[in-house]
Amino acid sequence: MSQPESAVADAQAGGPATDSLAELARRHGLRRAIARPSLPSYVRQLWARRHFVLKYATSRNVSKYSDSALGQLWQLLTPLLNAGVYFLMFGVILGQQKDIPNYTAFLITGVFIFTFTQRTVTGGAKSISGNLSMIRALHFPRAALPLAYAVQELQQLAWSMGVLTAIVLLTGESPTIRWLLVPVALLLQLIFNVGASLFMARVGAFARDMNQLLPFIMRTWLYASGVFFSIPARVDDLPESLSFVRYVLELNPVAAYIELMRDLLIHEHTPPQWAWTTAIFWAVFALVVGFWYFWRAEERYGRG
Repeated sequence: MSQPESAVADAQAGGPATDSLAELARRHGLRRAIARPSLPSYVRQLWARRHFVLKYATSRNVSKYSDSALGQLWQLLTPLLNAGVYFLMFGVILGQQKDIPNYTAFLITGVFIFTFTQRTVTGGAKSISGNLSMIRALHFPRAALPLAYAVQELQQLAWSMGVLTAIVLLTGESPTIRWLLVPVALLLQLIFNVGASLFMARVGAFARDMNQLLPFIMRTWLYASGVFFSIPARVDDLPESLSFVRYVLELNPVAAYIELMRDLLIHEHTPPQWAWTTAIFWAVFALVVGFWYFWRAEERYGRG
């Protein structure tokens, strides 16, 4: 009789009173069908699926706008239209362009950089709950799904950065040596996005109401990220009783990435001292915590 058959026979016969099912399984060499691998093993499995992550992200990008007449142009038109509305509201009606040099480049940089994080985190929050049939049918590291959503948004950002560069040049800016640091700033933001996406993927998998709350969370995050206004100029005017608001705004990770990109692209923009430190801290912190938090529930995704 084989080991599995022997284990079943022992369980059906009742076995020793002290034997639990877990002890029977260990005695006969049985393991759970779905078990969380060790963290190093999980990272290796994920790396082995890197081609799947890239292909899945690319196919989602291709199919996303396949039913619309303008197709992939909507990847550029959506943030540009949003920037146009914000420019009318904040630049023209509220007069922000009078106080901020090159407000057009200032605003569009903020919109594009914020949109990169917003879409990545929103997609990550739905990556598990929206792909349950795949999760239940196939065995693969579940972190591949939020990673694919992050790669998808990175592919879209490549087009957006081309448009942003053209707009910055058309508004009178000239290329400088600092432009070489743009990929570094984007890499830090990508690392943060991946970590935040993994964290929200687990939250969204088990807290189904999160998808209803996300639009409100993202809208609040948008207004707190200095997309339409200069954070250093605003916090200097705050009274002492609201000093905590300064720390909330200055520790905002997206605000740091926006300030970095503005500093690199806009000559007259001076970033706050905290920008690089905050950007690096949040990139490392989000990736480590987000990956660990997601991996801890690996065997629970798609069950129930």
